Amino acid sequence: MLGSTHGTLTTHSRPARVVACGEQRPHTVHGVTDPQGGSGGQRADGTADRDVSGRPLHAPVPDLDRFFRPESVAVIGASDTEGRPNTGITRQLIAWAERVGARLHPVNPGRAHVFGRPCHAAVSDLPEPVDLAVLLVGDPLPVIEQLAAAKVKFAVAFASGFAETGAAGAAAQDRLAEAVQRSGLRLLGPNTNLNAFERFREDLTGPAIALITQSGHQGRPVFTLQELGIRLSHWAPTGNEADLETADFISYFASRPEVGAIAAYVEGLKDGRSFLLAADRAARNKVPVVAVKVGRTETGARTAASHTGKLTGADGVVDAAMRQFGVIRVDGLDELQDTAALLARARKPVAEGVAVYSISGGTGAHFADLATAAGLRLPALTDAKQRELHQWIPDYLSVANPIDNGGHPVGDWRGRKIIDAILADPAIGVLICPITGPFPPMSDKLAQDLVDAAEQTDKLVCVVWGSPVGTEDAYRGTLLGSSRVATFRTFANCITAVRAYFDHHRFTAGYRSPFDEAPRLPSPSARKAQALLRPGQQLSEHAAKQLLRAYGIRVPREQLVTSAAAAVRAASQVGYPVVMKASGPQLAHKTELGLVKVGLTSASQVRDAYRELTDIARYEDLPLDGVLVCQMIERGVEMVVGVTHDSLFGPTVTVGLGGVLVEVLRDVAVGVPPFGEEQARAMLGELRGHALLTGVRGAPPADLDALVEVVLRVQRMSLELDADLAELDINPLVVLGRGQGAVALDALAVCH
Repeated sequence: MLGSTHGTLTTHSRPARVVACGEQRPHTVHGVTDPQGGSGGQRADGTADRDVSGRPLHAPVPDLDRFFRPESVAVIGASDTEGRPNTGITRQLIAWAERVGARLHPVNPGRAHVFGRPCHAAVSDLPEPVDLAVLLVGDPLPVIEQLAAAKVKFAVAFASGFAETGAAGAAAQDRLAEAVQRSGLRLLGPNTNLNAFERFREDLTGPAIALITQSGHQGRPVFTLQELGIRLSHWAPTGNEADLETADFISYFASRPEVGAIAAYVEGLKDGRSFLLAADRAARNKVPVVAVKVGRTETGARTAASHTGKLTGADGVVDAAMRQFGVIRVDGLDELQDTAALLARARKPVAEGVAVYSISGGTGAHFADLATAAGLRLPALTDAKQRELHQWIPDYLSVANPIDNGGHPVGDWRGRKIIDAILADPAIGVLICPITGPFPPMSDKLAQDLVDAAEQTDKLVCVVWGSPVGTEDAYRGTLLGSSRVATFRTFANCITAVRAYFDHHRFTAGYRSPFDEAPRLPSPSARKAQALLRPGQQLSEHAAKQLLRAYGIRVPREQLVTSAAAAVRAASQVGYPVVMKASGPQLAHKTELGLVKVGLTSASQVRDAYRELTDIARYEDLPLDGVLVCQMIERGVEMVVGVTHDSLFGPTVTVGLGGVLVEVLRDVAVGVPPFGEEQARAMLGELRGHALLTGVRGAPPADLDALVEVVLRVQRMSLELDADLAELDINPLVVLGRGQGAVALDALAVCH
């Protein structure tokens, strides 16, 4: 029925690796291949670290060692007058400098000494080069040039009243950012705080959590983990991010050997690409990043903007970007601390099975329901393993998984035997024991057995201590005293953390950076497409389909005609039945205007349809470039594939159920370029209507390979035409049966 057309996709009789553009090329990786047949090459200007749209592919790791561990510090505006805010800050900075071994120099023209230290009148009077300057002044802008002249490496600006206050403050922040850029120093803030200079416990060992927050108070729960024995190494309170931003600290922390996980509280991202590059570095280094990102709702987004003065971005795009690059997004600060703590300290899983072990059948069943619903795998233990457990557990209790011991065995020697037997099962990688409340002495014995067993295994042991009191010795001493047991206070947080644990290791095990294979040079398709674009205009359907053809995306056989007689000739050449549609640059919703006629089977119907379409267009005062006579495609799954521009991340690719369903169900998934075939398939898997593509109620499976290929070709188009193409909407894209391809029945394109 479809016949052949220019740019028709190769059909597949079996799964095949897809290509990313309309040309045949010998080398394809991640759907963003180099048209020269290699993994990249230098651009004409000699830069090899930017993609075809001019965006960077690599971000240097800022050397922040001298920020966190300076040898010398200057405090601009230092004070020792009691009752003044600067005095308390100066006192705290002196104590911090002593802890890190830094020499501190007060600077204030109105004082000769501050807390017994010589005070200098100006930055130019400092007795030595300074690594870090802390600005306790209302307007940091005039000081920046002085710091630059003194070759200061880093500065911190606490002052508020910038972008968080509105347009005037944003303009002031822009001036500050420009001055910092000219100066060559790096600035933290403005509108930041003293969190970077907190007292960190130095008696704790093991992998640490590095903390990044845009609101200092929101980091307190994670910082307090130190009181539970969990090590923290750094705290970066980024504030308004006029210069140093969240991405800089992710890149730096991901390169530090002591950092086991990065925890971040993010209100708004300064630059989407910088964030992706930082997340990519963390993924390459297998360092988990756990983030709370506010702005899921309109209210949250508005509040975040008023706090930090940055764009929060469309939340669906942010969510997709985080998933693509392995950032684990959680909703609450309690989830942030628990998930980061587990990921920082837990070893790599040896198996993906979870065993739930409890002293109550009700507790085990409840936890198992929640865990299974969250996607954790609870494999049934083998018959041999169940017989082994029944040596110590009464036969009437279920030990298939969840495992119910009935209570009494935990109070004697049998308790440890049961735990060891479960951990010895090769299908089990995580043992979770929910203890809903203390019941000494049995709960004390159970906690100690779990801790002792955890020391002897390479598998993860988790305990949920459900008591609301939290002062029990079994909890405070035994469980929290163990660096090998992950202890939680709620079922939900335990499940969230364990799921993130598996997700992170699964993601990083097979991670290949899409930036490594992003296109550096435009393809021949881009050169063809450029000639079709019209700056500032919406293209007609006919022109938009020519754009698709340039990228090898299949469209129906069709002809553009300007007379009824030509329409009849075109119909005979295209083949009945046909579809006729008015085509013009202002026609976005043709069906609603009656500008589409379907299922025409004769010359008389074609002539009548042509006259009716042109009459409606004249009546509605809609300019036409002609009428399309199109091949009719009757069977297939209707999808939508499109391109939009996000204020933070630039071009984004959307795929979902098409036709009228896209507006009714809004069942779509988003991808942020660059991404590859695996991510394109993952996007399809996110759709609630994914079953329609695999075949339901006797329908044959759709050609998923062809659909993935269209998504990747559209992605290539979005990158290569980024400066020119504002929006693309292919709807519907009809995906035919397996091996038959996909056909774009309609398209809308808007140029910048």
